[in-house]
Amino acid sequence: MKRRSTFSAIGGYQPFLFCIGMYVVALVFSIFICSAIFYAVNPKRSIAGETKASSQTTAMAGGQQVLLTVTK
Repeated sequence: MKRRSTFSAIGGYQPFLFCIGMYVVALVFSIFICSAIFYAVNPKRSIAGETKASSQTTAMAGGQQVLLTVTK
């Protein structure tokens, strides 16, 4: 009986392909986590400037709009 050798080559590459796949997944998650931490520590200047520039905001209290003034 002759054995078919079509799947043996793919089976031999399975550990190699698994390592490459896990490396790519870890790389994507590490880039996402590191960029999230970086932007949490260093926000963009345009966003930080908008929040500092607007010192008056509107809030809802008991169904009525109340004007809040925040000063530092």
